[in-house]
Amino acid sequence: MEEKDVIQSLAALAQPVRLRVFRALVVAGPAGLTPGALTEQLDVPATSLSFHLKELTHAGLISQERNGRHLIYRAAFDHMNGLLGYLTEHCCQGQPCSPTATPSAPSSARACSAC
Repeated sequence: MEEKDVIQSLAALAQPVRLRVFRALVVAGPAGLTPGALTEQLDVPATSLSFHLKELTHAGLISQERNGRHLIYRAAFDHMNGLLGYLTEHCCQGQPCSPTATPSAPSSARACSAC
């Protein structure tokens, strides 16, 4: 993943409604959600949702597929994994990260063993 793509993705997620939409689509998994379902679930007006879906699509974070008369939006898991990989590529100065509990993180959180 190139730096410009990372910046575009992070910028798209740096907005509360778009972050909520993306998280809802991640939770929905491969089945995805229709705009109507997202509108109901997130209590976002349809016109506003349309704008945010366009921005997330443009950033490569979600995909859109037509299924008959319905549009289905899905999280782009490959893109999300690429983004996470880019962000953690040089984590722990090249040492493997180990799961450790920190006071502010759940016990399942991964922490850098070299830090």
